[in-house]
Amino acid sequence: MALADRIVALRRDPHSDEVLARGGDPEAHSILQRTGFVPVVRLHEAYHRLPTGLDRDEEIRMATRAVARLRTVRYHVDCDTDFDTESTEPHYMPLGAQVASLAAGIRASTATDDVAEILTELTATHDGILAALGEVLTASADFYQGLGRPADIYVATRLRSLADDSLDLVRSSLQATRSDLADRHDLHPLRRECANEVEPDESEASAVCACPPPSPVPTVSSPPPVPSAAARRR
Repeated sequence: MALADRIVALRRDPHSDEVLARGGDPEAHSILQRTGFVPVVRLHEAYHRLPTGLDRDEEIRMATRAVARLRTVRYHVDCDTDFDTESTEPHYMPLGAQVASLAAGIRASTATDDVAEILTELTATHDGILAALGEVLTASADFYQGLGRPADIYVATRLRSLADDSLDLVRSSLQATRSDLADRHDLHPLRRECANEVEPDESEASAVCACPPPSPVPTVSSPPPVPSAAARRR
């Protein structure tokens, strides 16, 4: 990773008076977004800004918290004096990273049964990840339905279409894949479990196991409960 990817500039733009964050890698961008920043993609640049309609004190509070969160995971943050802080915050594995840990499990799997078991976490009918995602999309559609602006009904309809059509296509395809793997009970022909042993025909006394080291599977830790909107504004 380039050193420049570990540097984030978080300043108030002198022309627009907006609080803008530039630089960083995808992890830094995720931290900014979880702190309330909005991603902006232009033709020749990409950056993050605070939402519109905030008073100055709220902008300072959110920008300061972003600085604290970024520095907690060792980003170098170049910021305005108003946003500078020595505070840090506990860093929890976000839900997306916990789901991504399933991919690490699949990459380390040597048998179809193992992958079928992992895919069950996505496809389980009652409490699988895809079922939960459908609930989120439907709840978001219900929220938009009553907001009152003309475009809100269109957004609600689009979200329901994602839940009913697009997500259903992903779900049915993964369910078929999971069922196929569950029935096969095969070992992967190009993968094997490492026994940390040297091949029996190896003549060199100094030889060690030739298997590459396994990819580490992230440790899943429970994130803190999601605060209410009122609690976030304190």
